[in-house]
Amino acid sequence: MTNRMGPIIVINPNSTESVTRGMDEAVTPLRVPDGPVIECVTLRDGPPGIESQADVDAVVEPICALVSDRQAEAGAFVIGCYSDPGLQEARRIGNTPVFGIAESAMLQALAVGRTFGVISILEGSVARHLRYVRALGLESRAAGDRAVGLGVTELEDDPGAFARILAVGEALRDEDGADVVILGCAGMARHQRSLENVLGVPVVEPTRAATGLALTTLLVSGS
Repeated sequence: MTNRMGPIIVINPNSTESVTRGMDEAVTPLRVPDGPVIECVTLRDGPPGIESQADVDAVVEPICALVSDRQAEAGAFVIGCYSDPGLQEARRIGNTPVFGIAESAMLQALAVGRTFGVISILEGSVARHLRYVRALGLESRAAGDRAVGLGVTELEDDPGAFARILAVGEALRDEDGADVVILGCAGMARHQRSLENVLGVPVVEPTRAATGLALTTLLVSGS
């Protein structure tokens, strides 16, 4: 059977190639026979990490430009940043579906547990995430959001990153009552399996969650 579906284009809005490689590895299980190509791309003009509201705002226009440029060929887009920058704007560009990793991760978490907790990178991310939770009407299912205190590039370079991520996950589980944990940054993708094994609760990797929704959408619409 020939694959006639357009690719799922996963956009890393920051310029850190190691994050894109982590995303690519995270979505590898979704590369199925006769399914669409899953292509992870780096927004080379983006900041090294999306760590502030200014960073979020700065990448909206280039994300939309990429979505516009590849609209005709793509089967779906995934915006690979937990702040879902430009999600609504990109959805207005054309008919190609666009998925945000934060929105998708929360939907997956709601399907497997009662309450979810989010592991954020920096304290400044927490308030932004909570505003998004309120905008989606999910406050009653959100147990907490805690930061590890590391930026995107520090997640790659700090040998103690996993220990800090684990400590926050344990606090979300034990103190906040989360029965599902979401990794609140695409740069944490490589820790998902180890964290889930140690915590003993589901750990949602958001890029895989969004790409999985995109894949299901394309397979259903193409059947």
